[in-house]
Amino acid sequence: MMTLKRNLKWMVAALLVAAFVPVMITVYEVIFTQNKSVVFLGNYHPKVGLIVICYYALLGGLGVVWLIQQIIFINKLKSEKTKAELMLLKSQVSPHFFFNTLNNLYGLVAKDSRKAQELILKLSDMMRYSIYEGEKEVVAIQEEIDFLKNYIELHTMRYHKHITVDFNCDVDQSQKVVPLLFIILLENAFKHGVENLRQNAYVKMNLTASQNQICFEIENNYEKMNISSGIGLKNLKRRLELIYPNQHVLSFSITESVYQARLILKRL
Repeated sequence: MMTLKRNLKWMVAALLVAAFVPVMITVYEVIFTQNKSVVFLGNYHPKVGLIVICYYALLGGLGVVWLIQQIIFINKLKSEKTKAELMLLKSQVSPHFFFNTLNNLYGLVAKDSRKAQELILKLSDMMRYSIYEGEKEVVAIQEEIDFLKNYIELHTMRYHKHITVDFNCDVDQSQKVVPLLFIILLENAFKHGVENLRQNAYVKMNLTASQNQICFEIENNYEKMNISSGIGLKNLKRRLELIYPNQHVLSFSITESVYQARLILKRL
């Protein structure tokens, strides 16, 4: 960025110097020829005029080339900044999710070691996916579905209460999607809904994908005072702004006991 500013200063200085050349020539002609009006380079040999015209043409061409280079440089900086921010946001998704899971798993180790072992194996599969597949720009949508199902199985295994989870999918398995987007909405449904309800907890999900868009809908019940917006949703909103600018719709519907979220992704 400092290099860009320094180059800009030099370019402005060069343009100012070039702009003063015809002014100085005209002033010289007015003073020393004592003419009330002059034609720029009118009293000079045509070759001199041709040289001056070529000089300004060359200067203008160099200015255009420099301007194009600076535009390319600025766009490259923006692209690199966007990629760096996306990497940072992705790195925040997994720790946020795994911190909550490990925190709950800690208490289960002493109570039911066999069940804890099963959960650890399930968790390791999810960690492997988030680390290796989560770094990709896109993954097969079926892989993302399997990841969500593993998350559901992991959480239903550790609860000592009945949970109703419905997950309906209507997708072409060859379709692609950006990884680790839907998990944030699913995690919120468990964290703010299932975990705080003693009975009748449920989560309903629908995932559909057509040639033009992907739609993920999720609904859960909750206790009125136990729902909030944290880093997960802020992370999701920012990632959507960067990856799907003007190509996504994230909406929420909240009643006294039901929370609904819908994410529509228009195909890139």
